[in-house]
Amino acid sequence: MKFIAIIPARYASTRFPGKPLAVLGGKMVIERVYEQVSGVLDDVVVATDDERIRRAVESFGGKAEMTSPDHRSGTDRCYEAYCKHGGAYDVVINVQGDEPFIQASQIETVMRCFDNPGTDIATLVKPFSPNDPLSALENPNSPKVVVDREMHALYFSRSVIPYLRGVDRSEWLRKHTFYKHIGMYAFRADVLREVTSLPQSSLELAESLEQLRWLENGYRIGVGISDVETIGIDTPEDLARAEAFLAGRK
Repeated sequence: MKFIAIIPARYASTRFPGKPLAVLGGKMVIERVYEQVSGVLDDVVVATDDERIRRAVESFGGKAEMTSPDHRSGTDRCYEAYCKHGGAYDVVINVQGDEPFIQASQIETVMRCFDNPGTDIATLVKPFSPNDPLSALENPNSPKVVVDREMHALYFSRSVIPYLRGVDRSEWLRKHTFYKHIGMYAFRADVLREVTSLPQSSLELAESLEQLRWLENGYRIGVGISDVETIGIDTPEDLARAEAFLAGRK
């Protein structure tokens, strides 16, 4: 199968304007993401709506496609860039532009989900640890996933799922393996075209999770398990944490 990775990167951000160009350990965030992904795949493209980001990507030898500023999601931006870039690919991997520590193992795990011909879309989860605080499990900004026996997603929620009836909440993490969603997606190329034309669904609007639109429309989302903990850059405070993390690895 032939894979391409597309990295959506917007300049405008409510919590951290210009974060793709923020410097982390002497390199731009978007440059670190690009390097991590290009270590696995030869075909990598940044999808952006800002000329500053395009110029920055091209300055370090990367490839970029300009996209509309009006997209509702990174998935829509990803599809436009895929169409503009051209080429025959079986699977399009949508990599978050604010994940400078994404690992090769995570990308490879998502790719392996397509060994199952029944998989339309793939994503990643990380098991919560029994030692995690209950607050981590209950954090609505960290969506949870339940899967079937073939590791296809049954549902995503900002609430804790499943609910353990008759078990004290303080024991939940020790009594059951809960999965935290990691927001990397991969799509069969024809499926990416189809899902970007779907109207928003009721469950998607309720939970503000676009993957619920895909489930409601019958697409099968394969789930790969990763034990890698990464640091996404959503705020300037996250950038400071990432700097400390990077310094600790040296």
